[in-house]
Amino acid sequence: MSDLTIAKVETRLLDVPLFRPHGFATYTATSQPILLVSVTLEGGVTGYGEGVVPGGPWWGGESAETMKVIIDHHLAEATVGREVTELVGIVQDWNRSVANMRFAKAALEIAMFDAWARALDVPLAHLLGGQFRTELDCVWALGVLPLDEAFAEVNERRELLGTTQFKLKMGSGDPAVDSGRIADLIANTDDSLSYRIDVNARWDRLTALTYLPKLRDAGIQLFEQPTPAHDLDTLREITTRVGVPVMADESVCSPADALAVVTKQAADVIAIKTTKAGGLIESKKIAAIAEAAGLACHGATSLEGPFGTAASLHFAASTPAITYGTELFGPLLLKETYVANDIEYRDGKVIVPSGPGTGLEPDWDKIDHFTRD
Repeated sequence: MSDLTIAKVETRLLDVPLFRPHGFATYTATSQPILLVSVTLEGGVTGYGEGVVPGGPWWGGESAETMKVIIDHHLAEATVGREVTELVGIVQDWNRSVANMRFAKAALEIAMFDAWARALDVPLAHLLGGQFRTELDCVWALGVLPLDEAFAEVNERRELLGTTQFKLKMGSGDPAVDSGRIADLIANTDDSLSYRIDVNARWDRLTALTYLPKLRDAGIQLFEQPTPAHDLDTLREITTRVGVPVMADESVCSPADALAVVTKQAADVIAIKTTKAGGLIESKKIAAIAEAAGLACHGATSLEGPFGTAASLHFAASTPAITYGTELFGPLLLKETYVANDIEYRDGKVIVPSGPGTGLEPDWDKIDHFTRD
């Protein structure tokens, strides 16, 4: 048994309040349930991952609670006692015994990567091919907000963080009202700002073809997943007809999904969430498929806390295919942090943490405070 043998896997549920409600197409979150996963090696080094689903089980079919059950009672059994250097083989064994459950697998896989990198005293990006950049563009997502609150938040984020790119959630209300609200916002803010929308796959073909041209004319510069995930024919029609880049998110949860989007020519950009893909290994495969086909990739978020966000930053920092910036702002949405050293955001960018592993250290007093009884 070596210092790199996995000694134990531990999980705990955190409930972390958001600084303001965050509205999705069908759900509004006021706090973020996060499964904090710890992997400790025989040498005493511990790595951390996070199980997070954006908006709860309506989005990806998993929740922090289901992830805990899967990790504690299934994945951990195939993990403990093995060398962390066997990571790829361990993940293959998970896939033989547990179907799907990508968010749970990502949380544990990232904790293993973090532990391995910390044991080697290198940044996580070094295990993913090497780090070639230290900062990335970062979009701020407004959620579904009334117009006056959206104005205020745009101005606040621009002043505090230098943010110039904003994403607006749609799909929860009347498309005509929503489109009018967004057109008003764009018309009354600075021309130097850019806006995109995310419908969370909630519009049908007719609704999309009716309102997306109006939003294009209002100044929207990207459409994220306007129609259902399975309907690649309609997504292709939008991509070829409307004249604004289209990003596939819900449509791409695996390398096979990415290949289908490429084959159908159904999008211009692929959103890569390391969580929905099942971890860093599968995310690298998706990025390679998109890059080979000439599609751009975006470093997307599941609204992870600091550890999950940092892991996604190291993925993006080591992946040239991430050419369409990121949306890795999750820790800023939390009312309080639970790490000793926060991720840095400035000038519209997010800085990749330095140091071993993800570069972040836990604040156990805060973690204990947020841990669910």
